[in-house]
Amino acid sequence: MGENVVGTYYYPPSAAAMDGVELGHAAAGSKLFDDDGRPRRNASCCWSLTTDVGTHGGGAGTMWTASAHIITAVIGSGVLSLGWAIAQLGWVAGPAVMVLFSLVTYYTSALLSDCYRSGDPVTGKRNYTYMDAVNANLSGFKVKICGFLQYANIVGVAIGYTIAASISMLAIGRANCFHKKGHGDPCNVSSVPYMIIFGVAEVFFSQIPDFDQISWLSMLAAVMSFTYSVIGLSLGVVQVVANGGFKGSLTGISIGVVTPMDKVWRSLQAFGDIAFAYSYSLILIEIQDTIRAPPPSESTVMKRATVVSVAVTTVFYMLCGCMGYAAFGDDAPGNLLTGFGFYEPFWLLDIANAAIVVHLVGAYQVFCQPLFAFVEKWAAQRWPESPYITKEVELRLSPSSRRYKVNLFRSTWRTAFVVATTVVSMLLPFFNDVVGFLGALGFWPLTVYFPVEMYVVQKKVPRWSTRWVCLQMLSVGCLVISIAAAAGSIAGVMSDLKVYRPFKGY
Repeated sequence: MGENVVGTYYYPPSAAAMDGVELGHAAAGSKLFDDDGRPRRNASCCWSLTTDVGTHGGGAGTMWTASAHIITAVIGSGVLSLGWAIAQLGWVAGPAVMVLFSLVTYYTSALLSDCYRSGDPVTGKRNYTYMDAVNANLSGFKVKICGFLQYANIVGVAIGYTIAASISMLAIGRANCFHKKGHGDPCNVSSVPYMIIFGVAEVFFSQIPDFDQISWLSMLAAVMSFTYSVIGLSLGVVQVVANGGFKGSLTGISIGVVTPMDKVWRSLQAFGDIAFAYSYSLILIEIQDTIRAPPPSESTVMKRATVVSVAVTTVFYMLCGCMGYAAFGDDAPGNLLTGFGFYEPFWLLDIANAAIVVHLVGAYQVFCQPLFAFVEKWAAQRWPESPYITKEVELRLSPSSRRYKVNLFRSTWRTAFVVATTVVSMLLPFFNDVVGFLGALGFWPLTVYFPVEMYVVQKKVPRWSTRWVCLQMLSVGCLVISIAAAAGSIAGVMSDLKVYRPFKGY
């Protein structure tokens, strides 16, 4: 094995890009490099974990690959809680709130996509990450606030996805148990082993070095998201037919079934669940950075991708959420496919839950890549001479196999991150409440406030002009919604903690 080990040095993408500029690689008209010194984003290929080429390549992203990344990030575990969310709000407010969040998400995403380049939308300086965009437009203390919120939200999403994946794996075992022993058997199973299995899988996939190399995983995850959404929708339709009509009411779960205060808290939590279901702004700039160089401009392509992905996800959300409520009414489970409103056909439930797990494996990576890259870039700048931080080792499993590049710091830090989020998930397995809180935490600052403020600076919108006032009203309104949703989710977590016992059966 020793003769197959070769030492090289690792530089995170942004650092490598800047080095390229300093070395003069970005000469005008270059066929190999973009204006920032990175290998051209319309190149036919880029380096991967298993190639012999050691140079970081830019993305060859299109509207479709960007849409796949967005759909992978957006149609996640959040879709499964929408039936419950609509049950809290009713037939009038539920769909209306969903449409409202989709419009706000699309509009603010369009504002944010204009901030990928500073100055000219085609030739201006690129901002590779959300924090880079905030730094270029707002600077100062706001950059630190943005970074903290973005990366805290990513950690929270990783925990939420671990919980959701374990519940889906657990549901496969329970569905088979119910099929064999009958619906009266409690079929109690611990979710802890399933969280460990998911964590092990994420340790492996987290070693993929960069966003550019997970397009295939996003494509697979997007297909899986459609698979389980269609199954959930189909089962809802079948249940509605079996019921002989739609269940539910115009105002949602009625007072009497729950107390007035519980009605308020649960309605607020529903807002957080819906906000979480549309949350992807915190990785929008990173996705946009994978799009090939102009023409057309990256912002134009990203806006098209946003239209496609938000429209597709909203249609799916409306169908799945409304059908879940129509099928079960006030008794809609917090997770449509794991709450066992459905028991049969058990094999179809198994397929749906397996698709959820595969999707969440990809979604976990899409969300966590910006955090991985940030920590690795910071470490490389802080300790540039450390072999542990910057050195890569090339390994071959056999003399005839391809070489695998392994960076020791990347391997250990990413593994430690996955282990930490898995342990926290074991301690707080509250799917609905965690989903609602994460949605509330990230919605206003990352989806609304920073995009609005950066757009105002970028486009030099005059203070107190009509556009400025409308943008500020949008921001304040979304802040109120976020605070209310966070309060509802915290109340839900407090209620769960009263009866919760760590590491017990589900």
